[in-house]
Formats: sequence, structure tokens, C-alpha cells
Amino acid sequence: MGSCIICGTSVDGHICDLHEEDALFEFRGNSADQLNVGRYYRGNVDGFAEFGVFVDIGDSVTGLLHRSELDQRLDSLDWDAGDEVYVQVKNVRDNGNVDLGWSIRQAEREFRGVLVDDPDVGHSTLLDEDEDESGNADGDGATARSPDTADDASDDTDSEDDAAEEASDDTDSDDAAEEASESTTETAGASPEPEAGAVSRADGDDRVAEAGGTVGSNSDDEVADEPAETDTGSAGTAVVESEAEPETVSIGALEDHVGDDVRLEGEVVGIRQTSGPTVFELQDESGTVDCAAFVEAGVRAYPDVDEGAFVRLDGEARERRGELQVETADLTVLDGEDREAVEQRLADALDDEARPDAAEPLAEDDTVEALSTDLVEAATEIRKAVLTERPVIVRHTNTADGYLAGSALERATLPLVTDQHRRSDAQYHYFDRRPLEGGVYDMDDATKDASQMLDNRERHDETLPLFVFVAAGGTRESLDGFDLLNVYGAPTVVVDDIAVDGAVTDAVDAVVSPSLADAPETTATTLAANVAAHVNDDVRDDLRHLPAVSFWEDAPAAYVDLASEAGYDAEAVTQLREAVALEAHYQSYEDKRELITDLVFGDDESDVGGLAGHVAEQFREKVDDEVDTAVANLEYHTVEGADIGVLDTDAYSHQYEFPPETLLLDELYRSVRGEVDAVVGVDTDTLYVRTDADLDLHELVADVDETVPEGGVTTRSVRDGSVRYLAGERDAVLDATLARLADDL
Repeated sequence: MGSCIICGTSVDGHICDLHEEDALFEFRGNSADQLNVGRYYRGNVDGFAEFGVFVDIGDSVTGLLHRSELDQRLDSLDWDAGDEVYVQVKNVRDNGNVDLGWSIRQAEREFRGVLVDDPDVGHSTLLDEDEDESGNADGDGATARSPDTADDASDDTDSEDDAAEEASDDTDSDDAAEEASESTTETAGASPEPEAGAVSRADGDDRVAEAGGTVGSNSDDEVADEPAETDTGSAGTAVVESEAEPETVSIGALEDHVGDDVRLEGEVVGIRQTSGPTVFELQDESGTVDCAAFVEAGVRAYPDVDEGAFVRLDGEARERRGELQVETADLTVLDGEDREAVEQRLADALDDEARPDAAEPLAEDDTVEALSTDLVEAATEIRKAVLTERPVIVRHTNTADGYLAGSALERATLPLVTDQHRRSDAQYHYFDRRPLEGGVYDMDDATKDASQMLDNRERHDETLPLFVFVAAGGTRESLDGFDLLNVYGAPTVVVDDIAVDGAVTDAVDAVVSPSLADAPETTATTLAANVAAHVNDDVRDDLRHLPAVSFWEDAPAAYVDLASEAGYDAEAVTQLREAVALEAHYQSYEDKRELITDLVFGDDESDVGGLAGHVAEQFREKVDDEVDTAVANLEYHTVEGADIGVLDTDAYSHQYEFPPETLLLDELYRSVRGEVDAVVGVDTDTLYVRTDADLDLHELVADVDETVPEGGVTTRSVRDGSVRYLAGERDAVLDATLARLADDL
């Protein structure tokens, strides 16, 4: 019986079911059916094919990593034959074929432990056991290997062995004295046992010796026998000199204090248990450093110290293999005013580092000028997330505006992520775009996000992400979703071009919206592109054409000129907008980053009419057919002098196909706005309103609900102009809506 190397649970072997996917396995079998499905294995690239990569697992088994399992294009993989890679076994077929899955972790240190999968043993074993099975076949007393600190553990073991030899010499020389005067040695030479979790600089051999009956050492006897140095005051009183406290330094200044005892104050941002010491990753306003604390080989030092604790740490600064670390002598958790002071100091420093200088707008724009402070705040939150290794999740509506806005933030953030992280797959692990239907972040979306982020925290110690809502989340329909994220403390930012409700402003950490500054209307892409320019000024030129593309009509001249400077004439802008709109529909539930990137940021600007032109041609063909059908079946109503067109979208549009109802009604209204004041689309239980009038959808819904109280009338999405109701009350709700619209029109 062993224990899980991660949580300590008693198990057969050394990994529990909960943490099996956190460990890396080395396969020692010779048959595919000996593999364990779900485990991550070390492998080597065997070769490439059009449909994937062949990977050798162990000496006798080869599996296929199909290109559909990759998070990137097959031709973008930076792998060569023979390269060491990490894959997950997804399935072992009856014919012996092995289906492999992609691992976002492509370095041994990114796993929480390394184990051996040896079918002959019957359970997972430690690397140390595998190397010396004859001496410890059951694994009792063997030590785990953590890839994060394998080198450090080796160094610590070497230093401990040296200390052990010295301690052994001292003990041997004192054996005769101990045998002759055991009671005297026990009284004068013995030291009290350390409390659980206390840190000792004694090595493992010393502790084994103590457990076997060795009481002291020569150095201990000397300390016991020699009187402490004293000063005699004027009254003859002996005063014991107190040891001076170590100098408090910043982590960034440790290079100047190698070999010195120092004091650090900061936040514990990581804890790793190695086969030797416990390693606390300490961060202050100037940097991060590993601090090794040893109590017993493989035993957790300071078990009451958790990640997120603010601490004061004393120890000796050392340099090992070119990297600084601190040998911990004392570690104290701060509370009260001491904690608040350190926490505030770190927060202020992080904010200063993350806060960009106010950047020039992409083009002359009164709205952007009015929101300059809010743009900086939103950019600061994103940059701060990258600096603190917090994943950034962009949630955007599944429209052309939403995709363009999300792509702008992606373009700016990914280079920062790459610079911050050493992982080859960091761009996929620390940044993600996820489309939202209707621009509403409801409980269904929030529950999925919360479940995923909590699972990542449990399995991979991942920090809760920053959620950035673009062209989404601005109205009260998203409050329940925000409340769920707030329960767990996940930070949120909203960048939305529609009027943002005050309750939303209170629920999130930063908001960018023209409504908050009484500024002229614009698009979400225009706002997001200017936020992106603050996040990373290096990509400013890549963003120039996006605002113009996001306007379906009446694009400001300044942005039209900016797009022209970037190589996009009026036709190219239109083609790109329509192409993105088409792909936004087909990628509503699973975004593929590369296709949108190719469309929006094609390397060959002169070829915009290539891919974008081809996709836009499909857009126009599909939309024109649907609009022609809609116009032919539009019913015209005159209500109190207002002309309103009504389309039965159930009967005269293709459900679940392109174009979606929202886009169809947009195009329909643009084509008939000279004839009507508004267009209303109505299906089984949803109604859509399109008009140029200043319409408050929430007020309309409240009035219709009062008129048809049994209709279950609610606002579905302000951005979509959509209203939900009970199907049985469709006619009554439609009549009440037309009457209410006539008042506004």
C-alpha cells in the first residue's frame, strides 16, 4: 500500500484516481493493451502523415495523434522526428491501434509528478523504485520525483549527504563517550524534538540516526558544554547578546546578497513538494524566487502555509546552477496590519507595472477620447492577468462585431502571453475566445465556465481566469452569470457598445461603454481595438482596418481612411465583414482560432479578396435569397400612423441555417426601411424588433407584460432586440407589441 504523491491518499501504487491525469507516466510494457486509457505518457515523435503524428510510447508501442486532436494546425507543430513529447492515451482499439490525445503540457515540469507504468509490477511505481526495485519492491520508503524540482532536489540531496558525512564523523568520534556516560550525554547533548512542520537544517541521515537511538553529536555537546558569550553591565548583570535580525531585501535585489542571511516579505504563489525539501515560490513586487524548506525527506514543511498566504521568510540566499534560491530558516504567516501592508504594496506595484501609458486613439474619435480613462483601466486588467499568469477568457457575441472585437484583443494579448511563459502551448493555455449567443451571459454559460475553471484549479493548480466580455454582458440579463463568477472571485471586464446597466457596472471590475460617458455610439470592435492598442502598442498597425470593417453602414470617415492606409479599400472591407459574419454563425459553439485569424489578419493584405472574397460570396448568395423570400412575405401593418412590417420567421426563414434570424432581420430592415418605421420578426416564442427609433426594450417589455400578464413576457437580449413569451400567447403579445411600438414611432 502506498500513498498518492500529490494528495497523500492511501492507494495501491502512488497516484489516486482523482490526480491520475496530473501525473506523467513512463511506459515499461511491450503491448498496447497494457496502456492505461486516460493517462499522460512520455513519448517520442516517430513520423508524420497528412492525418497526424505517430508517437512511440515506450520501446514497443506506437500510437497516432490525429490532427483533429491538435489545438493548432499540423503544419504549425514545431516537432521533429525523435523529439520527446507528451500525449494522452484516448483509446486502445481491439486491433491494437492506439488513439492519442493532445496534451497542453509539453514539458516534464508542467506535470505534478513522474511515475512508471510497469505492467509487471501491477501498479504505478516511483522512478526511484524502478531504478532499485530489488531493495524496495513495495515502494515503502521510496521518494517521489517532482519534475518541477528534480534538479533542486538533487542539489539538496548532495548537500545533505555532505552534512550527513560530517555528522557521521562527529558521531563516531563521540561513541566512546556516549557508551561510557550515556546518562550524561542524554542530559547535556540531546536536543528537543522539533515540532511537526518545523524546519530543520539537519539532513535525512541525521534524523534516521536519531530515530535509531543516537542522541547527540559532537557539535551539540560543544554547544551544551560551552557557556554563552555574555556582556556584563554596570550592575554586573549578565546580558545575553541577541542575534541581529536579517536585512529585509526585495527579491529583485537577491543577486547582491548571495551568501547572506536575508528577510523577504511577499505572497506564496506556489508550493511544490519534492523528494527532499518543500519549495515555496515566493513573489514580491520585484520578482519571484524559490525558497526551499526542509523538515524531512519528502515531508511537507510548514503544512499550515497555503498558496495565497502573505509571509515573512528568513533564510540564506544561494545560487544553484545559475538560479537564485533561498534556504529557508523561518517562515511566518502575516496577518492583520502586517499582511495588509504587504498585500497593498504588491497590489500597487503590480498595478504600476501593468498600467499602460495613455495611447493615442487609432483614429480621431470623440467617443474614444471620452473613454480614454476606461480604456486604460480595461487594458490594465488584461495586462495584469498576463503578468500574474492568470488565463484570459474573452467572451464575445457570435456576430461579425463580436468576432472582430475578440480578435483585436487576441492579437494584442497573445504576444504578451508568449513572452511571459516558457510553455510552447502557452497561447492556447492562457488565452481563449468563446462565442456567446445573443450577447447574454446567462446561467448556462456561467455554469460551464465556472465548472471548467474550478476543474482546472483542482487538477492543474491554475489561477482563476480573467473574463473579458466583448459586445456582450452589458445588460441585466447577464447579472446572474456575473454573480456566479463573483462567488469564486473571478475578475471580469465588460467592453460593450450598447447602454450598460448600472447593476452590471457594480458587478464587474472594469467597464468600457459610450453610455457611461454620454458619448456618441460606436461599435464594440472600435472600443476593443483601442483597448488592444493599450494592451500592446506593438500590434497597433495590425488593428487599423478593424473598426471600419465592423460598421455595416455609415462607417466614420476617419476609420475608412485608416483601413485604406492598411490596404483595405471599400470592397475589401465589405468582403471581410461579410466573411466574418458567415464564419461567426458556423463557429457559434466551437471557435477555431486559425480560420478567423487568416480572415482578419491575412499576411498578404493584397489577397484579402482571396479567402475573404470567397467566403463573402457565399454570404451574399445565402443572404440575398433569404431576404428576397422575406420581402415577398412581409405583412404591412399601420398602427396609429406608424408603418410596421411583420415577418413570420417560423414560416419564411430556414431555422438553424444561415443566415440566423437576427442577421436576416437586420438585412431585411435595411432593405425596406424606406417603406416602414420598424420591422418585427415573430416565431413560436420569440419576437425581434428592428427600428431606427430610440427604443428602450426593457420598457417595452414591461408595458407588454402589463398588457398580457399571462404571456410570460421577458427581455431575451437587448443587443438582438429580442423578447421571449409563452407560445400560446403569441398573437396577444404581437398585438400588444405593435401598439406599444406605435407610441414610440
